[in-house]
Amino acid sequence: MLNFELYNPVNYVFGKGQIEKLNDLVPNNAKILIAYGGGSIFKNGIYDQVKTALPNHNIVEFGGIEPNPRFETLMKAVEIIRAEKIDFILAVGGGSVIDGVKFISAAVNYEGDTVDILRKRILFKDASKVIPFGTVLTLPATGSEMNSGAVVTIDATQEKLTLGGSALFPVFSIVDPTVIISLPKRQLQNGVVDAFTHVMEQYLTYTHDAFLQDRIAESILQTLIEIGPDVVENPSDYKLASNFVWSATMALNGLIQKGVPSDWATHMIGHELTALYEIDHARTLAIIGPNLYKVMFETKKEKLAQYGKRVWNISEGSTEEIAKKAIEKTISFFHTMGMKTKLSENTENYQKTADFIVNRFEERGWKAMGEKQNITLEKVRAIVEMSY
Repeated sequence: MLNFELYNPVNYVFGKGQIEKLNDLVPNNAKILIAYGGGSIFKNGIYDQVKTALPNHNIVEFGGIEPNPRFETLMKAVEIIRAEKIDFILAVGGGSVIDGVKFISAAVNYEGDTVDILRKRILFKDASKVIPFGTVLTLPATGSEMNSGAVVTIDATQEKLTLGGSALFPVFSIVDPTVIISLPKRQLQNGVVDAFTHVMEQYLTYTHDAFLQDRIAESILQTLIEIGPDVVENPSDYKLASNFVWSATMALNGLIQKGVPSDWATHMIGHELTALYEIDHARTLAIIGPNLYKVMFETKKEKLAQYGKRVWNISEGSTEEIAKKAIEKTISFFHTMGMKTKLSENTENYQKTADFIVNRFEERGWKAMGEKQNITLEKVRAIVEMSY
């Protein structure tokens, strides 16, 4: 098992009716910026619940944070916080809103060009330099409610880049599974596949000695396979909803990544597809992931076979045969979850995508990726072209 440090200070407040606790969780006398997305919180009643729970606080609102939050939009919120002297931010939304708030929190007091936060992948470790924030989760998928990472898009250059650091954990996160009742089917499908791939990025590497992490990862995968199709059709079923929401959080709250290798190349390539073509994040992962496993088969086949045996209960065949069946099972599951797993099914002008992504990675110096740093630019090209 690899050396690790486990730090997660988030007060995770789970269950029905927990938004009522906001008044006890938000600092007294804080001036709050409530940040949200396209306005669904007004339709599903979440906004009213939040305002009712905070009757005496001085509140400023900022809406319009996009799916795949834009740097340009977030900077408008940064200016509001500076001008209004905001003490605390409350993110009310899904992963995009929470990611956006993490950037806002970091950017307010940042000395220098704020776009460098993304381009230089700045890590924020001093909590006194950021604006504290909490979250009310409305869309489970990214695990952003219990981690310190974020992804933001620079509209001007069509780049989707990351930031993070130990200072960017939420102070608290309220997670009420009943909020998923009003979500569109497409968003629920995306949430399941996003969480599933988060686990795969940390699990589908090579065999190692961290037995417990593997077993926890496998249990999350099995749970998502079991409940995924049903929760999309029956989001009001609390048993399904609560297990889905908790699985999405557990997929990326840091626990299963400790002491083990991790990949993340599927996400790095997938982010480019979203930046280029506005394909939903989860759908880019369903396009790229299985083809990455195929191109990197020789170095991943042992773990693929373990995954096939333990998660999909494939018992017959050689290591290679079980590994290949496991990939096919994964693709089939993605199809069941409503994913179209070819790039050509998601956008029309895809023919030069591999050239564009390889050139961009080369410019950034991203020439060796994956758990063994053996996903070269040639492998990236092969993965993307196989995804056409």
